[in-house]
Amino acid sequence: MPVEFLGIAATNDQSETVPRSGGSFDKEYTLKLARAHEDHGWDRVLFAYSSGSPEPGAAAAYIAARTERLQILLAHRPNVSYPTFAAKQFATLDQISDGRLTVHFITGGNDHEQQREGDFLTKDERYARTREYIEIVKRVWTEHEPFDHEGPHYRFNDFVSDVFPVQLPRPDVSFGGSSAAAYAAGGAVADIYALWGEPLAETARQIDAVKAAARAAGRTTPPRIQVAFRPIIAPTEELAWEKAHRTVGAIRERRASGAWKRRRNVDSPENTGSQRLIAIAERGERYDRALWTPTAAATGGAGNSNALVGTPETVAQALLDYIDIGVDIISARGYDLLGDAIDFGRHVIPLVRAGVAERDAERQLALN
Repeated sequence: MPVEFLGIAATNDQSETVPRSGGSFDKEYTLKLARAHEDHGWDRVLFAYSSGSPEPGAAAAYIAARTERLQILLAHRPNVSYPTFAAKQFATLDQISDGRLTVHFITGGNDHEQQREGDFLTKDERYARTREYIEIVKRVWTEHEPFDHEGPHYRFNDFVSDVFPVQLPRPDVSFGGSSAAAYAAGGAVADIYALWGEPLAETARQIDAVKAAARAAGRTTPPRIQVAFRPIIAPTEELAWEKAHRTVGAIRERRASGAWKRRRNVDSPENTGSQRLIAIAERGERYDRALWTPTAAATGGAGNSNALVGTPETVAQALLDYIDIGVDIISARGYDLLGDAIDFGRHVIPLVRAGVAERDAERQLALN
């Protein structure tokens, strides 16, 4: 039962608690952060997407050419390019990286953010488009004869690519969302289904929903499950909780200063995932072994925002609890992107890997 760890490939040092110190695309920092992940036990890093940020595909190519082992998760919004073009772009990047690419397709949970780049479809229409888009990309990656396509959102004739991925039959496809429409689309076409960190019971129900959607789509193997957290670790429990409260204070100060002025609907988000995080935070601050919700509440449920707080041992055991209910990939990023990537890699990842190995040994022993 292998476990994988996903970090963040930020192009600058900004976080919810820290204003950036340089330009939006700081090449030296981007490379330093990526190498910190590669050197400290992480499997891959996410190149995220937002409408005004540096283009993640180019940043990913820059890192791919300068690292040896680190895998790449490239976020992509279907509205920004035609699927035949995107498929060639992804295949080229898989060539550059020697087969280290996974693509995360973002449907988009905020109408205003989507409209910044000309996307005026409704949310359900976007999910239908994403599913069609992924199906086309997969065909471009794997078919060596020209083919036609006519669907609700895309139409073309006689297309065949001359560049194919290194990975056979193709790179993995990642997908996320917490609505019924998301489960249906991702359950049908995704290799990896990404969720934000919620309490164990809620996460288990989401995993069941994804698996049910996969079965309904005729799949015999469901997507692997990825869950995302914001770890806050320190040598003792007391120091970890002091750090957690300082972190929330810094988030609130940044928000009050107007640092998030481009965000719309911070207090009433449109996407189901953020609505779920806010509802969970309203029910309570602490869940299970180490889950803490005030970080999510302070950001309005923005993205990956629920924390795991404690010593490395506590946080590792909390992550093993999620692995025990069916999570395959742990996504984690701290608020000091570089320092926390190093600390988590040094002190938490080895403990989780050891716990998984112990479980695998016990399972094998039971079979014998």
